[in-house]
Amino acid sequence: MPATNIVTLDNLSQKLPQWRPDEQNHLYAVVDMGSNGIRFSITSLAPPRTRLLTPVYSAREAISLFDALTPSPSGPVFPAATIESVSSAIARFHHLAVSHDVPPQHIMMLATEAMRRAVNAPDMLDTIAKATGGLTVSILDPPVETLLGAVMGSRSGLGGVPGGALFLDLGGGSVQMTWVDTNTQDYEIEAARAGGSLPYGAAKLMRVLQEHPEHVQATETANLRDGLGKLYASLCSKFPALQAIKDANERGEEILVDVYMCGGGFRGYGSMLMHDDPISPYPISSSNTYAVRGSRFKETTRMLHMNQNYEGKIFGLSKRRRHQFPAIVTVVEAFVEAVPYLGWVTFCGGSNRQGALMMKLPREIRESNPLDVLANVQDGEKEVFEAILSKLSESLPSDFAHARIPTIFNTGAGMLFIREVWSRHGHDADSNTAFAVHDAVSRDTDCPGLTHLVRALLGLGVAARWGGSLGPLDAQLHKGLQGILDDRGAGSSFWAQYLGAVASVLATIFPVMPKQAGQVFDAISFESRVEQREGKKDKVLLKIGLASEIARRVNREDLIDHVNSAAKINAKATKTISTQIVIQS
Repeated sequence: MPATNIVTLDNLSQKLPQWRPDEQNHLYAVVDMGSNGIRFSITSLAPPRTRLLTPVYSAREAISLFDALTPSPSGPVFPAATIESVSSAIARFHHLAVSHDVPPQHIMMLATEAMRRAVNAPDMLDTIAKATGGLTVSILDPPVETLLGAVMGSRSGLGGVPGGALFLDLGGGSVQMTWVDTNTQDYEIEAARAGGSLPYGAAKLMRVLQEHPEHVQATETANLRDGLGKLYASLCSKFPALQAIKDANERGEEILVDVYMCGGGFRGYGSMLMHDDPISPYPISSSNTYAVRGSRFKETTRMLHMNQNYEGKIFGLSKRRRHQFPAIVTVVEAFVEAVPYLGWVTFCGGSNRQGALMMKLPREIRESNPLDVLANVQDGEKEVFEAILSKLSESLPSDFAHARIPTIFNTGAGMLFIREVWSRHGHDADSNTAFAVHDAVSRDTDCPGLTHLVRALLGLGVAARWGGSLGPLDAQLHKGLQGILDDRGAGSSFWAQYLGAVASVLATIFPVMPKQAGQVFDAISFESRVEQREGKKDKVLLKIGLASEIARRVNREDLIDHVNSAAKINAKATKTISTQIVIQS
């Protein structure tokens, strides 16, 4: 295999030229020749939405390079028919890229485990080059595959991972694991160098389980468990934060480690968990950023039984993925054995394609909050948005459990929420309330940062901001979003709706978004505390201070009623609200 085709961490910057904001064309085409299938996408990196990796076109060819590998005296080879099929598919993708006016220098082709293993990979590469007018395929070294897939592929869809988490990627030919803490300098390269790759992807392991005798299956499964155990131990030795978690659990303390998983194999497991979610019907269709507690993630026997006995279609699971499900479960069980103290496990939609694009971006864009990009707050608006956000924060009790309860603040969704508060004024409250819950689950499909958690916060918060009624179907969707939040922490949905009601107060006294931050600070103040009541629901006592001029032009009774009713539309609300308005001199 020509050495010039291999991408390593050392030559990455030469093989992956940096994005430049002054380029006239910001379309990029990426082909990911994975072991389980070949995926193609065209993405726009046009400013100012560069960080959002806006999808333009996507396609998939169901060619398994790993399944195509055939034994020969010299090692595994691609049959001539497979080389022809792959080159024809790549030629079609290349034509699509040209039809979309993607510049030739913006077309990337990536290959992984199957291409690394094939002894006749050069024949495949030459045939592809002839079919595409000379384009080359970049074969990713295992650490680079860890970087682009497990690390930056997953990272592309997230706002940040402060404090650190384990990141894993399960493809057709291999599984990768590493530790990522986005608060550390050069975390992505550090994670790629520290991580490891094991040749136990879903396709390869399924072949072992199907085609080999029991003693070979037992040996390979033991090698997988041993490999993941050693890899985890190695990561602990390199990252003190992870070692501290391990040491604490060995002392009998329960400190959990969060996990982010990508790759078709793990996403398939996530789709099975989502199909069986206690929230039924689950309100969001995509498994991208679907999250479960570690206790549910470990229910491998239940998931395997469902795969074997459920006769209908399971959303997000192809026939091929369901066929490979026993192998996926084998990897999951080996991981759980190596790391039994799991916190939240999040399934990510990113891949090598998104990871490669992320690595082309300058760090300040790559590490920016995608939700702020989506909110598109202009320089002249920033002070006002921050003033409004500070007032929303002021309305929470001083002892509010920010570490335990998800809010628009600790998820980075504050600016986007405020952007929604003053929209759709031309429609009535009932229409806007229904629109809010539907928009939350369907807007900006797979947009970075718009996790299931953030979608639930926005849906409930914006719906409460309008305070209208919901029809039966909309109410069911609303209940599903409440379930997502309350699974994270008891009472979380209440606080999302509470903040929405407070936002409604601001929108009432300012029918048009204020132009200056001083207007916000001068007009209103909030103070609240929680009164605990034995045998009854706790009560949030909210005091709203209004400037006398403002108080004269609003209906105070309606304002109080709207805020107090925010808790009433939540059947499981753990608190009530009692609002008082005082006039500030």
